[in-house]
Order: sequence, then structure tokens, then C-alpha cells
Amino acid sequence: MARLKTTRPPLSASGEYVAEVRGHSRSFGKTQVLRSIDLAVRPGEFVALLGRSGCGKSTLLRSLARLDQAPADEVAINGRTSVAFQEPRLLPWRRVHENVALALLNTPERRERDQLAEQTLAEVGLSEKLGSWPRELSGGQAQRVSLARALVSNPSLLLLDEPFSALDALTRIEMHQLVIELWRRHSMAVLLVTHDVDEALALADRLVVMDEGRLAQSWQITQPRSDRPPSHPEIAGARAEILRALGVKPTPPNPNRNPLNNALNNRNQGAA
Repeated sequence: MARLKTTRPPLSASGEYVAEVRGHSRSFGKTQVLRSIDLAVRPGEFVALLGRSGCGKSTLLRSLARLDQAPADEVAINGRTSVAFQEPRLLPWRRVHENVALALLNTPERRERDQLAEQTLAEVGLSEKLGSWPRELSGGQAQRVSLARALVSNPSLLLLDEPFSALDALTRIEMHQLVIELWRRHSMAVLLVTHDVDEALALADRLVVMDEGRLAQSWQITQPRSDRPPSHPEIAGARAEILRALGVKPTPPNPNRNPLNNALNNRNQGAA
């Protein structure tokens, strides 16, 4: 007997959400990956999505990015979305500015595409790499190009699928700072998929844990990003709860680790 599907109203024209997921399920063969997911992201919100490998995080992100088809009454997007992946996925036969301009194929004027690509590369600190080939970039530089390609179309929702996981510790901190600066400047919403609880606590307004294809728990962080040391009661409490939700025994936080500030401060002091 066919399952009767409930019709849900479309996303409101008021723009209350940039993305709304309602009762969204996905299966691959006999394996159900997403189980009736409900998630809404407001304009300008920064959400981190955590969970064990295989819990459905990247599948949900692909639905939001429109990379996989999803029913209109289950996944609604208000505005543009763009995505940056764990791997930069740059075309090796195209120069840096050309890789960024690929996101603007719907912009007919080549001069306008080139100008926008140049401006966005300047935003991520790579003006001097416009004519470089991808093979000439460091890992951090390649990820900045990937971020510029995601930003150049001025998205309402930026989707980040573990884009920092392959970077060294200091480069990750620099990328954290860059993402926060760009998020504030562009007033876009961000959904970050990550395995790193400390990274999520440093960057996000709201943290959501997925478990076996479902949204298990959610936390709202009110402490300002400029003051989120691991020892702060709100951060330490949320960290312990999130680790338990992930099935990990909570460990005492490192009081010397402030993901957004300490590493850069230490580097600057060393250079003085």
C-alpha cells in the first residue's frame, strides 16, 4: 500500500528562512540514510552539523546544495546556495581566476566574470595568485580558491563540507578567521559540516548533532565568538553534552586552546 504523503506549505515569501527541510528522508537501495529530517536555517545564521561518519551529514548537505534531487515540499531554498568541499576540486587545466569564474557561467559578460573573480580572490587574500595554476598552490591557498569560487555568486546560504579537515593546525585557524570575516561581511547563512567539536563551538551560533540519519540534539551558543575559551561554563558544558551525544566520553578541555585567537596571537608574538 502506498504511503500517503502529507502536503506541506511552501517556504514563506517573507524570507524567514534561507533553507527549510521538512520530513526529508533519503534511501540508497535498502539503506535509509536520512530519516524524516526537520531543519531550518535563518538568514545570517551560522549552523554547525556534527555526527559520526555515515550518519547522513553530507547527504543532507547535498540535498541543500541541490546536488541531489529532493521533493519541493521536503527541501525549500530561498535564494542562492553554494558549497565548498573537503577537497578544493580545482580544475588543474584552468588558472586560479578561471576556476573561480566557473561559478559565474550564467553571467554572460566575460569581463564582468573576470572582475568578480578578481574581487573575490582579493577578499580571500589571493590577489597575487590570479594567474597561477592549481598545482602551484599550497593546500591552504587551494582551499581559499575553493572558498572564493563558492562566494563569487553571492550566495544566501554557504555550505561547507569539512573544508578545513585536511589542513595543518595553523592554516585551519587562519581559515576559521577568514570564514568568520567573510560571513560577517556578506551577511549570509552558513552551514558547516564538521567532525571537530571545538571547531564547531568556536564558529557556530547553533550546533546540531546527527545520529543514524536523524537530528538528535541541538545547542544554541550565546557567548560572543571573541570570548569562547574552552574553560567558559557555557562552552565547557556544551562541549561535554555534545561529546556524550556523539557517544564519546567527555575529556577535560585544554584551557590553552582558543581556536579563533590563541594560535594567531602566539604566531604574532613569535614574529615580534
